[in-house]
Amino acid sequence: MRMDGVDLEGDVRSIIDQESGTLVDILCDQDCDTLRHLHAMVDYQTQERLSCLQGRREQISALVDYFKTADPFRGKKFLETICMHCENIPMLLESRLMSASVIDLVESYTTDVKSLLLKKYKRVTKDVAWEVRLDQTSIALRHKSPARGRERMDRVQVQASLDSQDGEEAAMEDKVTAESLLSTTGRVVVLLGQAGSGKTLLMHCLGQHWAQGAFPSIHLLFLFEFRQLNLVPQSLSLRELLFRFFLPPQVDDDEGQAVLNFILSNPEKICFIFDGYDEFQAKFTNPDNLSEPVDPDCRLSMAELLSGLCSRRILPNSTVLVTCRPRDVAHFFESSGCCIGELLGFDRQRVRDYANQFFKEKKHDRAEMAVNVLMESRHLLTMSFVPALCHICCICLDHLFSKNGSCQTFRLPTTLTQIYLQILSAYLSRSQGSGHAGSSASVLQQCRTHIAKLSRLALKGLEESRIVFLKDELSSELMNFGFKTGLLSQVDLTYEGGSNRQGCTFMHLTMQEFLAALYLMTSHDIVEAQLKKKLNLKTRWTTKTDPKTVFTDSVHLFVCGLAAQACHSCLIQLKAGENAKSWVQKRQAVVLKILKSIAGSTSLTGPKAVELCRCAHETQDVGLAQFFVSSRDCFELRNIRLNPLDMDALAFVTSASEQGVGLDFGGCSMELECLEILASCKNVDHLIFRSRKHDDKFAEVLAGILPKLPTLKKLKFIGGSLTDTGASSLAKALEDCPLITHFDISDNNLTDKGMKEISETLCKLKNITSVTFGKNNFSLHGVFILVEEMAQCHTAQQVQAHLTDCELRETHMERLYSKLSSYSSLISLDLSKNALGNKGLKKLLDFLPKLKTIEEINVSENGITVDGVIFLADCLHTCMDLIEVHARDLSGKTELPLHKKLSLTHSDVQSVAMTKLCRKLVKFPHLLELDFSHCSLKDDVIEKLLKNLPDMTCLQLLNLSHVQMSTDGALLLVTSLIDCQRVKSVELRPQGEAFIKFVKVKAEKATCKLSSYELSSGNVEKLSRILEKCPRLADLDLSSNLLRDEGVKSFVDFLPRLQIKHSVNLTNNELTQMGALYLVNSVSTCEKVVAVEVSLGSEDKSLIRFVQESVTSKTLSLRECRFETTHFQKLIEILSQCPKLIKLELSSNESQNEDTLYLLSGLAKLSSVQTLEMRQNRLNSAAIKELVSQMSRGHGQRNIRIEEPRIMVEDAVDLVASCLALNQNILEITVNKTTLDISFEIFLDLTASRIDPENQVSTSHALRSISFTDCELHGRELYSLESTLQRCHSLQGLHLISKEMSEDEVVIFAEGLRHAQSLESLSLTRHIISDECTSLLGRSLQSLPNLKSISLSQCSGWTTEGRRAFVTSLMQCFSLEQISLDSVELDEASLNCLATGLRRLPSVRRLSLKKSTEAPVTLEEDGAVLHLIASLQGFKGMEEIELEGMRFGQQAIEELQKHIPNWINLKKISLFGNCVSDRAGEKLVQALKHCRQLQELKLSKNRLGQACAAKLGEVLPLLHHLTVLDLSENQFNAEGALSISKSLFNMTSLTNIKLTAFGTPELGRVVSCLAHCTSLEDISLAWNGCGDAVAMTLAEILPQCTKLRRLDLESNSITTAGAKALAKCLPSCPSIEVIRLWRNNIAKDDPGLNDKRLNFSSTVFGSY
Repeated sequence: MRMDGVDLEGDVRSIIDQESGTLVDILCDQDCDTLRHLHAMVDYQTQERLSCLQGRREQISALVDYFKTADPFRGKKFLETICMHCENIPMLLESRLMSASVIDLVESYTTDVKSLLLKKYKRVTKDVAWEVRLDQTSIALRHKSPARGRERMDRVQVQASLDSQDGEEAAMEDKVTAESLLSTTGRVVVLLGQAGSGKTLLMHCLGQHWAQGAFPSIHLLFLFEFRQLNLVPQSLSLRELLFRFFLPPQVDDDEGQAVLNFILSNPEKICFIFDGYDEFQAKFTNPDNLSEPVDPDCRLSMAELLSGLCSRRILPNSTVLVTCRPRDVAHFFESSGCCIGELLGFDRQRVRDYANQFFKEKKHDRAEMAVNVLMESRHLLTMSFVPALCHICCICLDHLFSKNGSCQTFRLPTTLTQIYLQILSAYLSRSQGSGHAGSSASVLQQCRTHIAKLSRLALKGLEESRIVFLKDELSSELMNFGFKTGLLSQVDLTYEGGSNRQGCTFMHLTMQEFLAALYLMTSHDIVEAQLKKKLNLKTRWTTKTDPKTVFTDSVHLFVCGLAAQACHSCLIQLKAGENAKSWVQKRQAVVLKILKSIAGSTSLTGPKAVELCRCAHETQDVGLAQFFVSSRDCFELRNIRLNPLDMDALAFVTSASEQGVGLDFGGCSMELECLEILASCKNVDHLIFRSRKHDDKFAEVLAGILPKLPTLKKLKFIGGSLTDTGASSLAKALEDCPLITHFDISDNNLTDKGMKEISETLCKLKNITSVTFGKNNFSLHGVFILVEEMAQCHTAQQVQAHLTDCELRETHMERLYSKLSSYSSLISLDLSKNALGNKGLKKLLDFLPKLKTIEEINVSENGITVDGVIFLADCLHTCMDLIEVHARDLSGKTELPLHKKLSLTHSDVQSVAMTKLCRKLVKFPHLLELDFSHCSLKDDVIEKLLKNLPDMTCLQLLNLSHVQMSTDGALLLVTSLIDCQRVKSVELRPQGEAFIKFVKVKAEKATCKLSSYELSSGNVEKLSRILEKCPRLADLDLSSNLLRDEGVKSFVDFLPRLQIKHSVNLTNNELTQMGALYLVNSVSTCEKVVAVEVSLGSEDKSLIRFVQESVTSKTLSLRECRFETTHFQKLIEILSQCPKLIKLELSSNESQNEDTLYLLSGLAKLSSVQTLEMRQNRLNSAAIKELVSQMSRGHGQRNIRIEEPRIMVEDAVDLVASCLALNQNILEITVNKTTLDISFEIFLDLTASRIDPENQVSTSHALRSISFTDCELHGRELYSLESTLQRCHSLQGLHLISKEMSEDEVVIFAEGLRHAQSLESLSLTRHIISDECTSLLGRSLQSLPNLKSISLSQCSGWTTEGRRAFVTSLMQCFSLEQISLDSVELDEASLNCLATGLRRLPSVRRLSLKKSTEAPVTLEEDGAVLHLIASLQGFKGMEEIELEGMRFGQQAIEELQKHIPNWINLKKISLFGNCVSDRAGEKLVQALKHCRQLQELKLSKNRLGQACAAKLGEVLPLLHHLTVLDLSENQFNAEGALSISKSLFNMTSLTNIKLTAFGTPELGRVVSCLAHCTSLEDISLAWNGCGDAVAMTLAEILPQCTKLRRLDLESNSITTAGAKALAKCLPSCPSIEVIRLWRNNIAKDDPGLNDKRLNFSSTVFGSY
């Protein structure tokens, strides 16, 4: 029954009034019982008044009059009673009475809904400074981009897809106000908005406005929150959703049924709001699975109900409004015809208005000052464009002003994290009862325990995708603390069955994220691997396959922000404890390390690059920003909405760059406030805007920004909505950009008039070389006007003309030539996307020779046939000035660079065409590259190509990128390794870069890579049979081919028949544990396999390595394999059959306890394993002890290393003692840092004494060395160490690195030393030692009769007197052979004392003295240094001497020269930074000719020149054992370089040569001679100003350096050409890990520089 047009408010009273006479007549005929029942429905006073009336009719009439004015609920019950109890009611009247009764039930329910919504609105807006104005709240509605008027019908239009990633742009936008969301009913609206944009507040505001009478076309509005819907049972009906989880009927079931009937009958009058889809723990489902129509009592899952409503399967024509974050908008929404909009933030004026209102309500005495601070701080203002952050910034300023009084006395926060730290302090201070509760640190310290618990709860919620917590999930004390501070808010929750329970949420999701980040940064429970997972960058692109993302948006940002130095003290207060400072430093360093590893990636998408910029900005680490921006010259930020926070982060990162940076905003949406921040982006040299959303207004604002970018060189404003006005503004702005060279305004709406104005302006630009303007609304006449005007631009040295998409035809060529002939410097002409055809091409080629400066012509997409391409090849063969030409064949684009490259791209090449083409190409002597990228090649076409490849004798590259071919076709191409001996590498993938590379004569070694195919076992067998015939194969890469276990097994079975020289890569093939075991099996089945690496975790890796010589040892590494007992059984079985397995590494293989015990038992039985490394396997102390015990039953010598981050220092010390007790044959133990890293060498001796299991004491231990590195050993640990020393009578080495010792602890340590009478080596590096401790330690050293080596490098804390006293004590240790006092500041008296003592220590063989700080350069004599060197007389056994930064005088050098000839066993000498002159250096080198055992010679940072170089040329060939040569930072010239180059011919042992800042750029001869140094691993030629000639020479010799790993060419004068030469040689240099090219004049985006080993950043982590 439909109820259209019914007045829900007055219908009951109206009916009673209209039918009162009839009702009185009916009631007069009823019995007394019925009348008594009606009388009982009125109040007592009315009953008394009715009883006073005379006569039955008068009483009934008065009764009816009473219900005319009674409330609707009483009226409804009155009419219901009449219908139920009265007789003889006319049918029409009864129907009307029943209808009014039902409508009144709906009215009553509606009233209750409005009351509920008003209460919710009041609760939500409790702390909001102002009322939300719907008419001032902006929404950007998306709609599909319209086709432009002049676009051709055959051009594919851009689709407005939310998950578009590579398209021109996602969609156009219209701005509307929030009122429009519900003004139009009967549609599904998805409202997007970033966290804090105010979505929830807006939804409640819509509900409040409706409750107050707005949106009259909506009769019922239901507002649901997804956080509540997560508690809904697995399935429920529409009735249950409405009446159990929103608002139950207040009367009875009749009311509920009446409301439901009304909803079903009038869906167009119903509105559903679902807020916070991002919090929903399920996904929308496919509505096609729902029946139609859906029974309201049919039980469905929550996701099905929502999907049905949004897809109109349930209640069609109802209004549905869903809010979610932009990343979580499902493709389902768009495909179902939803209207999608994005909630925009504040602009500058609304920020000011909100701040004024906030401080006005606070009655702040410094309100105006606070608002001005907010508006003048770029960082605070930028954050305040997000409404929630604006509120938070206001609270932050209120707190800071309340605490400090003046903005002069506090430092404003600059990041989101710092803001939240202040907010946390503000809320905590409020709970203390005052806003003046002291410093942030003190408040944090006071509340540390509660914060830790709340933080743990916050993280738990995020991991479970929950923001709501039940009351019993946290203690009453913690909940009260949360409520008192305002960090928690109370919520009422409804459960199945309608029961209500109390719960709580964090004040906002972002606060929950911030607290979770605090836990990640302060908890011992969080290890580095977990932290790394949390730092996963978010993308803003949606995907069709999985539109739902993780629950959180900002945790990674807060973690990064907490790694900032500004947050250091606060984290220490929250961490507390004795080692809090160092612990926090390490945790912050871990975050920066992870970020740097991410920043080094070259595959970051635009959205992730923005996120990384946000992360870098939060850390405020300029070094990180610099490293990130140094690895890319352009940020491609495609198809995302950028907010002011993004732009602020971009400004931070780009400003850290030391070179030009590009920003590509293709398809991005941004408000004008974002554009204004662009002026803060320093070092921007090119800008790209590509969006129909960008119009004249946008261009006008941009024009005001451009002059503020002094480094700008290129501007592209393409694919926009520019008219002549906007384009003119941009062109005029470029007059103030002195470096501008390129201007592109193609694909806009410019006319002939606008083009003329722009060309007149552009001619004034001094450096302009390229103007692109195609695809606009001008005529051909306008094109020629521009060409003619630009010809008058005489200031440009090189001009590039782009006439693309201008509808040029054959008939226009002569006129075009007449205009172009006046150009004096035209080097490039782009005529692509026109209609030249073969005839037009012929005319172009006719006048081509007359354009004498032309180097490149592009005629792509001009309808050129294959005959035209061949004609081009013939013509270009004779035109030697032209470099590149691009053309198009029958079916696609063809690119043809002259003499070098012939390209037929985007083509469907047929067999006949390939035959014809190949016949021509085999006669083309200049052809170096053949490009078929983006083509379609069938198998028969590939066969014809392969048949002709051997005859193309000059061919260097066959480009097959993005070629469509079958898998069999790809395997055919692999046969080129057999058929053509010049093939050196085959790299194929179906979508991506693919090629075959050739050498001139014959490639001794070849590589093959097939990636991203879906190879079956049959394909693998076919490939293996092909490779079996290729003995040249060095490396094979089959990664990402979906081989799975079966394919890997098939390959491994065939492996012994292949002749692979170096490696096989099987990474990313979806292997399980069984597949890993198949790989492991190759260790035993294939003789030449020397190593196997398998990782099934986050870093998927499957590698097999080979050697050709005789294999004596093998290595196996297994990481994150998650083996169980059955797998371990198979593993042990395989390994037991491999007697040559020497090293086994097991990392991150978390297993059950029983599996671990089985593994440990099995490993102990593998007698061939000499080295066992186990890292992060979650082994506890008991398991480690079991392993040590098991290993004691083995045979021979063993080396075991265990790393377990969860075992702390105190556990490690106890574990050391336990291990020694369990196995007394341990020779060496090392504990590294705060994680356990124990290294054992076990040699079992059957005659060794046994231990007492009761007290773990043995009379003898084999332990020879014990080391604790970066361990904070204190009293208890030192006592344990002392006890260990007492039992280890054979201990020879003790090393404690990085420790601050108290006097009491030194006493303990000294007592332990007293027992170590066999001690020969003692290292106390980086210790902080007081004078008292120094004295005690010195006396202890004298009691060690066998002490031969002492190291106190980098020790501090003692005074000059203390150092002098220690040196005096040290010189009493007469058995010393090695002394290292690096960075120990010894004054003149200490040096004299050392010199005197050394005369009594003739056994000294190694002496190292390095000054920690660089002294001023001086030639002044230093008596103490002279005395020291003189004391070395007679030290005939000297092997190593390092005297760095000692400021040698002339006499000291002469004294050293006297002694060196006597040191015939000298292996290492380092005289870094001693100001040694050229002549002195010459004599020094002359003396070194007697040191024929010398291995390391370091003479860097001196004043050496030609004389020394000449002497080096004579002496170096005599030093046959020299491995390291460092001559950096000297004053050598070209002649000196030549002298040194002659010495390199016979230096076959040299592994490391450093010629950084050598003194001359003319190093070509030196480089060419490096080919003779066959052992080289590391070459540094940085900071020399070397040019391309050196790079070219390097490219020639690098393939001969077969062991070279690193080459440093930083800060030279190498250009792109030199870098490309290096890149071309890299495939022949498999050993090279990195070539550093930072600070060179190189275009990093050049397609020829894609090799990842070419590094353009300031730092190379992990390899250099």
